[in-house]
Amino acid sequence: MAFSLRRAIAGKLDEEIRFFKGWMDQPKAIGAVLPTSSITAKRMASVINPASDLPVLELGPGTGVVTRAILDHGVRPERVICVEYASEFVEHLNKRFPAVRVVEGDAFDIDGTLPDMAGRKFDAVISAVPMLSFPVPRRVAYVEALLNRLPAGRPVVQITYGARSPIPSGLGNYQVEHMDFVLRNFPPAQLWLYRRPWGH
Repeated sequence: MAFSLRRAIAGKLDEEIRFFKGWMDQPKAIGAVLPTSSITAKRMASVINPASDLPVLELGPGTGVVTRAILDHGVRPERVICVEYASEFVEHLNKRFPAVRVVEGDAFDIDGTLPDMAGRKFDAVISAVPMLSFPVPRRVAYVEALLNRLPAGRPVVQITYGARSPIPSGLGNYQVEHMDFVLRNFPPAQLWLYRRPWGH
């Protein structure tokens, strides 16, 4: 029991060191000093319908904390597509989740990153892309493009560390909903949902 606990602690420490090194190399691309907590990851994954046949798109998976929560939520690994900008995280994710499709690419250009999935719908989008590093018009274009790939009512969930929605309401054809404030995350995390209004 003590050995397995030590292994779990060592694994978590290794993940945090890997994430911190990635942040040091590309602070604007990663946006947080430590990986998302497992509690936050579970909340983000909870929006997915595990019974759906549609794929799930995860953007900015980092070391895979949320990816693990998506799989633990009952989503088959072949349904999960991860798009990661940092090549060192891509390599790590491929080793950790060999049955999940991991693509190195730009979350702001899904059509260019996933040309074989042009026009394909997703059940949900889970995003940890650091929105506050980008100008507001680019953030709005980001969520609009993602919502074009979702059935009406299905969500994009976005994590952020600011007090307000990183994608303001009233600037496009989407609804904004505050999902949760997770204190047991470092730094504390805000979760936001974006949906296309029904009938649009």
